[in-house]
Amino acid sequence: MVKENFSHVDVWVFDLDNTLYPAEANLFAQIEVLMAGFVMRELGLDRTEADALRRDYWHNHGTTLAGLMDRHGIDPDPYLHEVHEIDLSGLAKDAKLHAAIAALPGRRIVYTNGSRRHGERVTDALGLNGLFDAIYGIEDADYRPKPEAAAFDRIFVRDGLDPKCGAMFEDDPRNLAVPHARGMRTVLVGDTGDAPHIHHRTERLRDFLTQLG
Repeated sequence: MVKENFSHVDVWVFDLDNTLYPAEANLFAQIEVLMAGFVMRELGLDRTEADALRRDYWHNHGTTLAGLMDRHGIDPDPYLHEVHEIDLSGLAKDAKLHAAIAALPGRRIVYTNGSRRHGERVTDALGLNGLFDAIYGIEDADYRPKPEAAAFDRIFVRDGLDPKCGAMFEDDPRNLAVPHARGMRTVLVGDTGDAPHIHHRTERLRDFLTQLG
C-alpha cells in the first residue's frame, strides 16, 4: 500500500504552483506575461527576445530570476513583487484537499521558487491558510532556485527538517532529484515524467493524499 511507504514521514514539503492547485488553473501564464514585460523593460528587448531569454534562463539557471541575477545583476525583490501580482480569482477552495493535508501527521510546509508573499496569497486563495507550519519562498534560499542543491539545503537547514523523515511533492521532475538524493520520499504531481528519483506519480495531489489518511 502507498500509505506504508510514508509511515516514517513527519515533515511534508509541498511545492506551490501546479502542485497545490491543478495546472489547468494556468496561473503561470499570467506570471510569464509579467516576466516577459519585466525583461523587455529592463533589458530593452522585444517580446520574442524576452520570451526566448526567459526560457533559456529557466532551462540553464533554474529560474528566469536566477539568470537575470547571474547575468545582469538584477535586484530580485522588485522583480519578485512585480511578476507575482496576478489575479487569483480563478482558484477554487478545495475542502477535500484541505482535509487531506490537515490529516497528515507532523509538520507541513510550502517551498516555492516564487516569493513568500506569492505562497501566502495562493494558499489563502485555496482556503489552505493556517494549515502550514511555514511557507518558504526563493528569498528564504538566498534567491537560489530549485533544482540547485544549495537552495534545498538552505531551506532544510532553516526549517530544521531531517530529509530522511520527509516527503516532497513537486510538479517539476528535475526538482525532485536533490530531495531524493537527500533521502526524501518523492512524489511527482500532474506530470507523466519518469526517472529513478521519482518514487510516486499522481495527476492530482488531493487524490494521492487521500490514500495516506
